[in-house]
Amino acid sequence: MSALPPLRVYYDGVCPGCRRDRARYERWAGETGRDVHWCDVTEHRQTLRAKGIDPQAALLSLHVEEGDAIREGIDAYVLLMRRVPRLRPLAWLIGLPGLKPVLRLCYDRWVRRRLAREGRLP
Repeated sequence: MSALPPLRVYYDGVCPGCRRDRARYERWAGETGRDVHWCDVTEHRQTLRAKGIDPQAALLSLHVEEGDAIREGIDAYVLLMRRVPRLRPLAWLIGLPGLKPVLRLCYDRWVRRRLAREGRLP
């Protein structure tokens, strides 16, 4: 079995819930998680700009880089979750075409409310 390519995950490291989710992912991923590199959006603004990603957009939605491709939103979560056996069924579920737009809407609302509550939404 070939090794999976490394992932670079751009996430909101200021968010306590996001940090908890990262820690849970790392725990569940075990050895598979060693090829997942976590980058706090607030510390990698210049890197994001160089890749054509607005740092504010990266705060509003998870971005995952695999090779030259960058996935965003639910697609980023699916890519990340497929690496962890216990999360693969959930990755399949949230990737369903009929469910994905609804989840995206809910996720976007949740993130905007959280950032507004923290005073970080322009």
